[in-house]
Amino acid sequence: MLPACRTAGDGFAIPTFDVVPSDVEGCMEERWEFQSTFHDCFARSEPRAHFFDSMVGQFSKLERKSIEPMALHVEGGAIRGLQRCISDGCWDEEQMVWNDHQLVAEEMGDPDGVLRFDESGFVKKGKDAVGVARQYCGTLGKVEHGQVGVCAGYAARHGYALVDKRVLLPEVWCTEVYTARRATCQVPTELTCQSKPQLAATMLQAMARAGLLPFKYVVAACLYGHSPDFLDAVDACVGVTTCVAMPSETRCWLQRPQTEAKTYTDKGAVRSKRVVGASNNTARSVAAVAASFPASSWYQRTVSEGTKGPIAYAVARQRVTLCTDGLPDRTVWLVITRTRGAEPLYSYSISHAPASTPLRLFVWLSGRRWAVEQCVEEGKTELGMAHDEVRKDPGWHHHMLTTMLAHFFRWHLKLHVGKKSPGSHRVAAADVIGGRPPFTDVYDCRRAGVSRMGAEAQSPGVLLASNAAARGVIVP
Repeated sequence: MLPACRTAGDGFAIPTFDVVPSDVEGCMEERWEFQSTFHDCFARSEPRAHFFDSMVGQFSKLERKSIEPMALHVEGGAIRGLQRCISDGCWDEEQMVWNDHQLVAEEMGDPDGVLRFDESGFVKKGKDAVGVARQYCGTLGKVEHGQVGVCAGYAARHGYALVDKRVLLPEVWCTEVYTARRATCQVPTELTCQSKPQLAATMLQAMARAGLLPFKYVVAACLYGHSPDFLDAVDACVGVTTCVAMPSETRCWLQRPQTEAKTYTDKGAVRSKRVVGASNNTARSVAAVAASFPASSWYQRTVSEGTKGPIAYAVARQRVTLCTDGLPDRTVWLVITRTRGAEPLYSYSISHAPASTPLRLFVWLSGRRWAVEQCVEEGKTELGMAHDEVRKDPGWHHHMLTTMLAHFFRWHLKLHVGKKSPGSHRVAAADVIGGRPPFTDVYDCRRAGVSRMGAEAQSPGVLLASNAAARGVIVP
């Protein structure tokens, strides 16, 4: 009999999503007001219209939401124009992400927010799209011909959303053989091949520098926990606590071993290196450490609420020192969860949280990892995330960005429209959508883009003109 939970759990519950497509179809005016936040990211009115049409198509009941059926679905939609806008259009993507983060922070932001990193695979039959190759896709669980994108998700007590993305360039794409293909796909010349954890580290560093999204915790799968680059990026975020999964073969020591210098001769030269002292115990796998725990080390804890009731595991933890290249590395918490039953399954996580951190925090974090997978799943099944037919690098990012915004817009409706709203907001409710509210009453100077661009951005016309001037374009 495992001891019961000694104290009430910390943290918050992430709400479930209950906005259906029919809720979105009747909110055309609200949708336009939401997208007007991003109008300063386009130099002309035509791409703004195509951007709007693209999101309208993603909210439709179309079975396949690629460019052509979406353009035909929208009244007055232009197939070629939408194709050019998504694939080759000039978007101020940095500003769009900035605006998106401000919106997410305003409507979902929480000082105890959680960032989650994971990858998603997109099966492709052709060979011309950016990043396409035979590669392992974590969401598919196998090697497949297609693309892989690394996504960052944000979760808080008010909801969850995708907040960034990167396309993975396989190593073969960085060889001379693929030079022409990189040029055809408009892959930036300064872009180098990075691993999935390195891409996640880049996104984490960018969000930490910007400081728009408040977050206190970072969670990720074992691929990222096994990466020094990703762990170093988390360590650089002051005040952030991580809980990252690790593979069962990860080696560690229960007590940090002493190291000593060892000299040796290499090609006639005397060299020195650090080694673990002979008197110290050999590093063990985390699976072996878990197997050695007595029954008194395990606690019965409820991790999350499932569709069939509470999901409970046996949980244990231990301070350990990780082994990297045979030498002691960082000292962390090793958190182990074990399923109930005759043949339990084990999972392992590490955290650089302080030694005084209570067990209940790790239990809570282990139940927050589903948010980004849910974002991607909803994007693929409801918004056409996997239906893109673009080949170029800008096109992939544009398509993923519109999907991110479409997904967040549904949370925007849940939070602020009609009876679904838990509080007051200046956005029109469902019963008054027919009468368009003034622009300043919906997105006034507090909204995205203003704080970044400065005082001159108070006027949308001034902001648009400044962006257009930077591109040498006359605003129509």
